[in-house]
Amino acid sequence: MSKVLIAGRIPEHALNILKDAGLDIDVYDDSKSLITKDELSKRITDKDFLITPLSTQVDSDVIDKAPNLKLIANYGAGFNNIDVDYAKSKGIPVTNTPKVSTVSTAEVTCGLMIALSHRMMEGDTLMRHEGFSGWAPLFFLGHELAHKTLGIIGMGQIGQAVAKRMHAFDMDILYTQRHQLDPETEKTLGANFTTTDDIIKNADIITLHLPATPKTHHMIGAEQFKQMKNSAMLINAARGPIIDEAALYDALVNHEIAGAGLDVYEKEPHVDDGFKSLKNVVLTPHIGNATVEARDAMAEIVAKNTVAMDKGDKPKYVINGVE
Repeated sequence: MSKVLIAGRIPEHALNILKDAGLDIDVYDDSKSLITKDELSKRITDKDFLITPLSTQVDSDVIDKAPNLKLIANYGAGFNNIDVDYAKSKGIPVTNTPKVSTVSTAEVTCGLMIALSHRMMEGDTLMRHEGFSGWAPLFFLGHELAHKTLGIIGMGQIGQAVAKRMHAFDMDILYTQRHQLDPETEKTLGANFTTTDDIIKNADIITLHLPATPKTHHMIGAEQFKQMKNSAMLINAARGPIIDEAALYDALVNHEIAGAGLDVYEKEPHVDDGFKSLKNVVLTPHIGNATVEARDAMAEIVAKNTVAMDKGDKPKYVINGVE
């Protein structure tokens, strides 16, 4: 009987699929803490398959502890928590869970834009403490999104889903990525292809939808903040290290930009205390795909990929080129 280690709590839907396939399941079931490297290394020694949440680091040391390992199924669309190249050198495929997070992450991104523009978090704090004396013409003014310019850096599935939603808000949409979309898609989304520099300089709101790679590390930093509009806002529901957070904090404090909405962090799960003191920042705890619908779909992918490998079939969404 093949053995599966699940390195964190995931939806019951996945466990049912694995049990129905007759697999021996070992689940790290502590709801209060992440699995440590030592614990992961101990449990993985006799396992054939590893299902791991995005928050768990799987490096070469861990991989070397598992001589029988045939698959690393990452429970998340990203995979920067895994040494994918080392896994490839060992002939171990690494899979992720793309696509199913699209709707949820796009909705959270749009929610951050709305919350920032209309100062909703500030309003919530106000009402929970001192309250207000009543409606007044110049009281607590924010900004409408209609006819503002939205710059989308990274126009994959999530970027396009954001464009679709914000086009309905009558926003003017600029986007950039390696390849331009076809004219029909651009027309449907109301989106115009341009450069990153153009977006940095001209967008009222910039949202990031890129993976964390050496090329994207700190691609938004001090130089970019100096070029942005003083009224601009930055949204990140992609990966924390894309932004130089120290430079972002300085830009916010010095009013180089007007605000930021962050769902991911450079040193996650740590959040810089400086951001917590700023009224023009909305902070959420990496909830981009935190919906029942998305997480169940992710669970199904990792479980079915594990069952497929156990049967000798090819898993879906292999990201390190191992056949």
